[in-house]
Formats: sequence, C-alpha cells, structure tokens
Amino acid sequence: MPKLKSHRGSMKRFRKTKKGTISRSKAYGAHLQTKKSSKRKRGLRKSVLLSAADKKRIKILMP
Repeated sequence: MPKLKSHRGSMKRFRKTKKGTISRSKAYGAHLQTKKSSKRKRGLRKSVLLSAADKKRIKILMP
C-alpha cells in the first residue's frame, strides 16, 4: 500500500500539541489592523484548540 499524503494546506494551518490535540490560529488578524482595538489584536495573536467535531476532520488530513 502506498504512503498516505498529508494535506499541505492543513499542515500549514494547524499544529499538533504534545497531548495530541490540534491548535489553530484565530481568524481576522491578517489585515485592516487600524480599525481594530489593541485589546482585540492582542487576543487574535493567541492560538486556540480545535473543537471535537473539527478535530475528527482535520486528523484525517494530517496522518
């Protein structure tokens, strides 16, 4: 059986943690920074863990 190829787009967007959960970065932080408050931009810097429903789908893409 051939090797499984990992989905390159999802590999760039998601990271596996040591415990096996998957983290992602928050949306809306890439551009149009002037109209966003400093508090909001600071919150967008942090990464969050995926929900259980999304975790199942993404784990298939990242063998």
